[in-house]
Amino acid sequence: MTTSAISVSSLSKNFRLYHERNRYIKAALLRGRRAKYEEFWALKDVSFEVAHGATLGIIGSNGSGKTTMLKCLTGIYTPEKGAIKIDGKLAALLELGAGFHPELTGAENIFLNGSILGMSKRDVQNKFASIVEFAGLEKFIDTPVKNFSSGMVVRLGFSIASHVEPEILLIDEILSVGDQDFQRKSSEKIEEFRREGRTIVVVSHSLGLVQQLCKEVIWLDKGQIRQSGPAAEVIAAYTGGSYQPQTERDESSRNRWGTGDARINSIELLNHDGTVAQVIESNAGAQIRFQISAHTRIESPILRVQITRLNGDIVWATSTQRGTNTMRVLDGPATATLNIESTKLLEGTYFVSAAITDSTGTTEFDHCENWLRFNVHKTNVFDEGIVAINSTWSLERHHR
Repeated sequence: MTTSAISVSSLSKNFRLYHERNRYIKAALLRGRRAKYEEFWALKDVSFEVAHGATLGIIGSNGSGKTTMLKCLTGIYTPEKGAIKIDGKLAALLELGAGFHPELTGAENIFLNGSILGMSKRDVQNKFASIVEFAGLEKFIDTPVKNFSSGMVVRLGFSIASHVEPEILLIDEILSVGDQDFQRKSSEKIEEFRREGRTIVVVSHSLGLVQQLCKEVIWLDKGQIRQSGPAAEVIAAYTGGSYQPQTERDESSRNRWGTGDARINSIELLNHDGTVAQVIESNAGAQIRFQISAHTRIESPILRVQITRLNGDIVWATSTQRGTNTMRVLDGPATATLNIESTKLLEGTYFVSAAITDSTGTTEFDHCENWLRFNVHKTNVFDEGIVAINSTWSLERHHR
């Protein structure tokens, strides 16, 4: 039984770099020799494995072999040496518009690209409406793809690939293109794939995205694996220590991570009268106040908050995306306040966790898990559970 979704053993791939090329047969005959070239090894003796359900990140500078690696995995390139074993249905998002015919309409390209990715005509027909809706291209689906913007092409490509429901998904920088709404939707889809136990390989220059998605990372340098291992360690080595993901534990229950571009400096729970509290009354109003800051200018950041029980069950979660007073820019210190009209929690101990992310919710600048602990005092001794639901009883007697 295969234990890995992807197995790469001693893989090597080279290309010929011509210094001069014989464009015509006549030139070759007159020269009496072939054009000069040198061999460039884009990959040299690369070996790694990706377990089923794992998410692997591949980082490295331009020309390090990242895209070549993905193209070898998909079969676009044939390696000169080594072996690749794939265990599962694979879909890939490698290049803008790959698999699309520019003269065909978006609808026609859905059938074309779907068939390339292994979908039957009936599968495409059954999922056609969902593909178009996810891509948000209802008005343009009968327009030739050559008239699409780059963002529209990416949205359609991602939508098709995600509806293939692959067991293995390869992504090459594709999430850096498109509008904020698409990036949010695609990130949520990837998170859904992760929860479902699908295998994902991500190539990206966004170190925050890689750290967010991947536990293991490979650093490719000049076609060879320079380092592989836990994401935080490999990213720190790759940047020479200039990128320091925050990881700290102040208490046994606390955990913290993030890129450090923005920071949550403090979290406080306040009573309805504005005083700091560790205990609040069930059904009473409260505020959660956040002191935050950013080292650089961040456009449209998102502040996410969730309340959990001691066992980790999420009781409630929200973000600054809900409501009108969203953060447009964060470029220094600021105070954010979450106003809660009624806690509606029954007696117990709870945690508050918070995170500051980019506008897509993909990159976490600072994530404070279980950072604030508080207790709720039950005012109604007859109710049990987690949530206090406002309710009344009525009784109608039936006479015989």
